[in-house]
Amino acid sequence: MWMSTVARSALPALQRSTSLTRQALRACRRLGPTAAPLPPCLISLHLRGRHTLESASLPVSRHLVRHVRALDDDRQMEVEWEDGGHSLYPFTWLRDNCQCPLCTLQSAQARMLLLADLDIHTGVDVVEVTNDNKVSIVWPDQHISVFDAEWLKKRCFSPAARQATQEELFLNRRYYWDSTLRIPSADFDEVLRDDKAALAWLLALRRVGMVYLKGAPAEQGQVARLAERIGYLRLTFYGHTWQVQDKPMANNVAYTSGKLSLHTDYPALHFAPGVQFLHCINQAKEGGESEVVDGFHMAEQLQREDPEAFQTLTSLRVDFTDTGTDYCDFMLQSKNCIIDVDADGRVVKINYNNATRDSVLDLPVHQVQPFYRALKAYVDIMNRPENVVTYRMEPGDIVTFDNWRLLHGRKSYISRLERLRHLEGCYLDWDEVMSRLRILRKAVHEDL
Repeated sequence: MWMSTVARSALPALQRSTSLTRQALRACRRLGPTAAPLPPCLISLHLRGRHTLESASLPVSRHLVRHVRALDDDRQMEVEWEDGGHSLYPFTWLRDNCQCPLCTLQSAQARMLLLADLDIHTGVDVVEVTNDNKVSIVWPDQHISVFDAEWLKKRCFSPAARQATQEELFLNRRYYWDSTLRIPSADFDEVLRDDKAALAWLLALRRVGMVYLKGAPAEQGQVARLAERIGYLRLTFYGHTWQVQDKPMANNVAYTSGKLSLHTDYPALHFAPGVQFLHCINQAKEGGESEVVDGFHMAEQLQREDPEAFQTLTSLRVDFTDTGTDYCDFMLQSKNCIIDVDADGRVVKINYNNATRDSVLDLPVHQVQPFYRALKAYVDIMNRPENVVTYRMEPGDIVTFDNWRLLHGRKSYISRLERLRHLEGCYLDWDEVMSRLRILRKAVHEDL
């Protein structure tokens, strides 16, 4: 596992072995909805942080334009690159994305050209390559657009280029795992002060779904400090932060000492928090071990073993509810599929908490039993010992994890007055986490 040495070692390792890392990762992983459990080569190569930046869109060699021409019949511009490749760009898209000061507010990188003023049937008068390797277009109204070659190359419409750009922007690849996972770990203070360590942490959080931070002070306020390293906290009905302790008349099953089954937090919201931090301030004397499973990997297993159940859980929307008083009073209702998939059938989110699954089940009566059968099949897969990672948090430990992907639980524990179990938690959304990851990636690469 990678520790605080990640920041010191990331730069030289990145420079030494980017090519080797890519070759090894290609050899030892399957990606997306068919990804395999995290293999030993990936644990040793990727998670120590030395090569984590491999997946962070490394600077590429400068792309040179050999020739451009207008394909008037197709209403596209063709760019021929020095490496022999070709790219096509529709005239309408080029005019819509003119980078001149009249069409784009450069300080905000925001479009000022109104769609109402865009001629979607425009032709071109002249296209040419400038002496400084830019592409210049003169439009029929004599407006001139000039495009940087790198800017165009990144926005190529080929399937491979589009896939690469989307991966760079969103880091959708996941490394699936089971009970053999060695949870990646980093030093709390180093993540707070060093950009390379923070970037390695967020990359592992995105790829693996879970990272352990060691060495935080065993006192309240540390999850807020960590969240401020990214941006800001997600306010919910339980507050900006919340205290997981035994509470009389508990308004949440987490605030008891009983066992918590594997779940995601807050499916009673239509937009559940994407990332969760939990900080151990004091651990129970007996019990209280944490459990976690890779919900995406479990969904893949369900799809393989029981396609009908997978189809049921990805198509039927069920009710969740949460009622009580905390930061303020609340009465939540939502409808979510247990497993969310995107247009390509890729699993993107798990919504499951047995405690807040409503007794209202808005389904035709003939679908009730198939739903229960499908949900039971999924839960049974999650509870297989070979799929569950069990760990025990100690004071000063912070676990950071993907709440859209991981299901977490807790064994029951015994509270004693002299040693009351106390965890502090908070939420963030993936939007601000990915924003900080992109900013850190840019800053680290500029230092290379």
